[in-house]
Amino acid sequence: MIYLQHIFLALLIQMVVGRLTGNWWAGAGLASAYFIGREFAQAEYRWIEHFGHGLRANMPWWGPFDRRVWTTLDQWVDWLGPLTTTYGFAWFQARR
Repeated sequence: MIYLQHIFLALLIQMVVGRLTGNWWAGAGLASAYFIGREFAQAEYRWIEHFGHGLRANMPWWGPFDRRVWTTLDQWVDWLGPLTTTYGFAWFQARR
């Protein structure tokens, strides 16, 4: 269930934006951007904690992209799940 929470929330955001604007792609982009940003911010904090001696100033620009801070499945699923689901749903809506 924990893996599905972000997917359900992303679809909810997409539904609201899609219904209000008629643009399902905008809903997918907004929902995906939220969860991608959230997970990459958490990756920054992990990098700072593990490799930056607790100081943000020590983190290079590529810190959140460092594979060493992406160690568990849920860190990947928390942004890839909403991304693939919302874009798949937008594609489905565009084909109807």
